[in-house]
Amino acid sequence: MAEAPLAADRLHLARIEPEHRLVVLARTLQVDTSEAETALRAGAEGWGRFGETCLGQALYRHRSVFRNAAEGPVWSHLELSYFRDIVPADAIHALVALPQPAGVHLLRAEILLTTPSAFILPRDWRGIAGEAGRQVSLEYIDVQPASLGAYREVMRTYIGPAAAKAVREGKVGTFRTMETAAVLFRAPGMTIDWNQIHVCEVNAAGFDGFGAAFDAGLREISPDGGFVRVFSGLDRMRTIPRWTLNDAVVEADAALAREGATEP
Repeated sequence: MAEAPLAADRLHLARIEPEHRLVVLARTLQVDTSEAETALRAGAEGWGRFGETCLGQALYRHRSVFRNAAEGPVWSHLELSYFRDIVPADAIHALVALPQPAGVHLLRAEILLTTPSAFILPRDWRGIAGEAGRQVSLEYIDVQPASLGAYREVMRTYIGPAAAKAVREGKVGTFRTMETAAVLFRAPGMTIDWNQIHVCEVNAAGFDGFGAAFDAGLREISPDGGFVRVFSGLDRMRTIPRWTLNDAVVEADAALAREGATEP
C-alpha cells in the first residue's frame, strides 16, 4: 500500500519530552454494546468538560491481535485522556471512581508519562480519518524494573530518532511511547500486566512490525546493525504481552502537536 501523502507541515515534527509535563490517563475497557460505545464516544468528544488543562481524548476499538504472549481475553477499547501538568481530581473521579455507563466495564486505569525523545507527531496532526488502510498499533510492553533506565536510554538514543524519520517520511502517523507512573485501578481477574503503552498509526495490510519503517533510520544511528541489533537488545529488557491493531473511534487530540518542542 502506498504511504500517506505528505502535507507540508509533516516535514516539521513536535516532540513532547517529560519536562513538558504531559500526563495521560489511560483506561482499558470492555464495551459490550454499540450503545455503550456511543456513550464513550460522546464523552471523548466532550473532553472540554475537564477544563483548560485537558488537551483532548482518543478512543480506540480493538480490531485484531498482532502479537499475543499473554493468556486472557482481549479487551475491546483503550481510551487516552491527555492533560497538561496534572490529571484533575474531578477527571479521575468521573472516569475512574464513578460507576461506568451500562455496558462499559473498566479493567484498568493508569497514569502515563512520556518516554524521553520518543513521543513524536507531525505539527499538523489531525488523526487518521481519511487515510484508508491505516489502523492504530497499540503495544502493551512490560519492561523489567531493573532495565527501565537502560530501556529509556535505548528509546532516547535509537528508537526515538528512527521513529522521527519514519513519521517525517509518512511511513507511520505518529510514534507515542508512554510509561506507567501509577496504576489507579485494576479489575479482579485482570492478570495481564505492563508498564509501557506505545501508540503508532500504521498501514495495516501486510504489517509485520516496525522493521521496514525503522531500519533505515536505525542504520544511520547504528550502522553496524540497524533494526536487528537494536531490537535484539530491547528483547533482553522487555516482553510484549499484547500487541493489537485498532480502529480510531475518536481522535480529538490535535492540540498535542502544539505542546512540544518543534523540530525543523
